Amino acid sequence: MKALRFGRHAAIAVIAAGALALTACGSDNATGNTPAGSQSASGPKVTGTLTGIGASSTGAAMDAWKAGFAAANSGATVQYSPDGSGAGRKAIIDGSAQFAGSDAYLKDEELASSKAKCGPEGAINIPVYISPIAVAFNLPGVTDLKLDAKTVAKIFRGQVATWNDPAIAALNPGVTLPDTKVTPVNRSDDSGTTTNFTEYLAAAAADVWTDKASGVWPASLQGENAKGTSGVVKTVTDTPGAVTYADDSAVGGKLGTASIKVGEEFVKISADAAAKAVEAGKPVEGRSANDVAIKLDRTTTAKGAYPVVLVSYHIVCSTYDKQETVDLVKAFESYVVSDAGQKAAADSAKSAPLSAALAQKATKAIESVKVKS
Repeated sequence: MKALRFGRHAAIAVIAAGALALTACGSDNATGNTPAGSQSASGPKVTGTLTGIGASSTGAAMDAWKAGFAAANSGATVQYSPDGSGAGRKAIIDGSAQFAGSDAYLKDEELASSKAKCGPEGAINIPVYISPIAVAFNLPGVTDLKLDAKTVAKIFRGQVATWNDPAIAALNPGVTLPDTKVTPVNRSDDSGTTTNFTEYLAAAAADVWTDKASGVWPASLQGENAKGTSGVVKTVTDTPGAVTYADDSAVGGKLGTASIKVGEEFVKISADAAAKAVEAGKPVEGRSANDVAIKLDRTTTAKGAYPVVLVSYHIVCSTYDKQETVDLVKAFESYVVSDAGQKAAADSAKSAPLSAALAQKATKAIESVKVKS
């Protein structure tokens, strides 16, 4: 997918700025200032309240987006409940939210179900956020480890009892590993982060991870669990020997993180490495021209790519009942994918900005949203 080169064109910001100047009346900026990275807009501003439900992994980015959007549109607010990706997809399908945040794109059956509320073309997936998923651990005295897919799979299947297990020691010569018990911690809710993590394990360590990729953690596996990104990070932070998978922005240097073996090298977690992994992805087959869902290559050997990555989507209806909703959706999502919106997310959440080509596709998808005829 050569088109997904890392970097942005300034033209995208111009397009997004134009989308923000939509036909609705507004008022003066109630906050009195504009947050760093927010996008200014000239002309009439949108007003009203936009409601979303979904992924908790994008919490820091969503806070930045809400602040930037509200600063440019003082009569508009975005309400977002981080109840998990599965809850978000359910909400857009049943009409209880106007957009969903999800770390996994709509499945074919979910897309079909969305047509009842979103019109004959259903809902569309718009990529807004690229971030690596950290394999994060609490091991006093150890902040960096090297792991391969097979060992990660064994850890989360409960097949590695202590941190000085020979499988871990062999990958980390010279590191003093304690005999501390390994306590894997998984998400208890239907999670897009879990979907992405288990997709990686099922593809890169198929001989160990025999379960299918899913947003729901396999019930047969033992271990601790917690709700939401913040829940698993807190549990690991409070539990020596614990390990989890979480959006890197939520780990925030509080825990150790693993470099992942890709080909013959170990790749350290970073936004750039996550972006390189997305470059290897391809469009999901059988979707409409305005759907920008990406099928990631979890077994890529591209140099410097970190394949334990998530692309988070805002899922919106292709059609809405009211023009006011269409205007709000277009304005907010245009800001989110703009240079300013992506910079705000990167500054607050260490995410990788969308590439120029991917941002263009996202902008085209946003522009296609319309009122039901």
